[in-house]
Amino acid sequence: MKSRTKSRTAESGSALIEFVFCFGLFWVPLFLGMLTVGFNLIAAVEVTQVCRDAAHMYSQGIDFSQSTYKTLLINLAPGLGLAATGGKGEVILSSITYIDDTDCAAASLTGTNCTNRNQYVVTRRIVIGNTGTGFPTSDFGTPSATILDSSGNVKSSSGGTPYYLTNSSARASNFQSSTGVTLASQHYAYTAEMYVQSPYWSSLGTSGVSARSIF
Repeated sequence: MKSRTKSRTAESGSALIEFVFCFGLFWVPLFLGMLTVGFNLIAAVEVTQVCRDAAHMYSQGIDFSQSTYKTLLINLAPGLGLAATGGKGEVILSSITYIDDTDCAAASLTGTNCTNRNQYVVTRRIVIGNTGTGFPTSDFGTPSATILDSSGNVKSSSGGTPYYLTNSSARASNFQSSTGVTLASQHYAYTAEMYVQSPYWSSLGTSGVSARSIF
């Protein structure tokens, strides 16, 4: 009887150890992994929705260069860490059009004087949030800061010629190839590109989530 009791006690102890190892090495990582993926999916859905809302409002004439509307955009996603400057997110808004001979002629430009003839160009660029290390630039080019005014509009030269006709930095060279959208002269696309850092993504080998929307 004593031997049988000792055997049962040993078996119970072994089962407990096996359970602890199984729980600690399999179920805990699985549970934490599910939480990580779940939080990432929630963040991805929120970023996609906010990006779409930003592009829609921008296309309807909302001026996000004004602090009031920057605050409005930030308040759409209080949990994403967006800020007017800095923060954990970045929103890049662009107005893009196509330049043809008609646009060049209207500015009295001909031939090589119209540098961006037959090119897609950015006519306005507004950036909200963090532009530091680790945050991507726009897929649609980066106009030189010297040709943008305080509201993000591409300025004109002293002679009155818009720089988006003559300055190559205003080009959105891969716009059509990356979006499949074709524009004609005087037709505009209003785009929003959004990137948000997330601590949950680091464990999956990436640093954040991004989205893009075009109206």
